[in-house]
Amino acid sequence: MDSNTASLLIKALDCLSARSVATAQNIANAGTPGYRPLRVSFEQALADAAARGGGAVQAISPQIDAIPAGARDGELRLDLELETASVTAQRYGGLIDVLDRQLQLQSLAITGNSGSN
Repeated sequence: MDSNTASLLIKALDCLSARSVATAQNIANAGTPGYRPLRVSFEQALADAAARGGGAVQAISPQIDAIPAGARDGELRLDLELETASVTAQRYGGLIDVLDRQLQLQSLAITGNSGSN
């Protein structure tokens, strides 16, 4: 795995982590009067930065916004927050699997040992 790909995967994990925290906060505050749900976006910025290289990827930060009252997406729906939490966890787990497999391949290339007898 080249360093740009590794940077991209790690930044995606960081951004998904931020989304997970915001979603947990939304769920925790579901019954709080006047609470405005948080939304985290990063996918388009990360895709654009990936085309420019590792330095641009490192400069990306997730965009965290409180949805204003009256906005189309402004009301907190617990079912949608739970769905977001589930999808975020699945994406995070998938990226961890990719990194794990890459580390296994690198270890195999270095040691020449597949680990089986």
